[in-house]
Amino acid sequence: MKLEDVKKIGILGAGVMGGGIGQSAILAGYNVIIRDLTVEICEKAKDTIINSRFGIKAGVDRGKNTQEEMDQALARLTFTTKVEDLKDCDLIIEAIGGGADGAIENKDLKLTIFKELDEVVKKEAVFASNTSMYTIADLAAVTDRKDRFIGMHLFSPANIMKLVEVIYTEEVTDDVITLIEDLSKSMGKTPVRVKDVPGDTGFIGNRVMGAARREAIKIVQEGIATAEDVNTAMMLGFRWPAGPIPLGGPGARSGWK
Repeated sequence: MKLEDVKKIGILGAGVMGGGIGQSAILAGYNVIIRDLTVEICEKAKDTIINSRFGIKAGVDRGKNTQEEMDQALARLTFTTKVEDLKDCDLIIEAIGGGADGAIENKDLKLTIFKELDEVVKKEAVFASNTSMYTIADLAAVTDRKDRFIGMHLFSPANIMKLVEVIYTEEVTDDVITLIEDLSKSMGKTPVRVKDVPGDTGFIGNRVMGAARREAIKIVQEGIATAEDVNTAMMLGFRWPAGPIPLGGPGARSGWK
């Protein structure tokens, strides 16, 4: 499959990530259908895409987009609560969250959904997961399209951040890797290739940041420096835009993905 073959993109999950990916895709000219569990969730996502601080309307107000471009983009966007409405999509991007337990992601839930989707969506379609940590081969294993299953990890907020980690398995075909790279570029993103490895260890960004954060927290716990001074040292000494320790203090949960 080539980029010109992608006429319709299905997105699983209408949360922060799903909505941001959808916004990027419709502005790039793709027809997008976003699926979530309730009409209320879908309506909230649409309002966010239009009216949030980084929504399309704000882009028009700043002169980034025209009103005509906004209208055309929104005409390419639909929502649904029915999984069968994704059956004709050329590409599925999974961006579901973790559920009621508060976790960022839920692997078992993703496996269940991919298995269900594999039976519904046309066989030639490509599946991509926006997971920030899970081994892609494990997710692909529940489907019959391992050669068309790939990782496409965008960072939050997806409509602003430029990086896309393209995680390839041993079984995925070269044309699918190229497809996701070309799709990312068409949405104004910069893709980097990452080899899939077992163990749910994450990819480039989260592995490097995780290591830095663990060491930074260790420095604070050993009484060597305060969290504020560690953050200041990294921002001024290494020109990081933000320090490795969340503002809530050592060990506080971060919103980065």
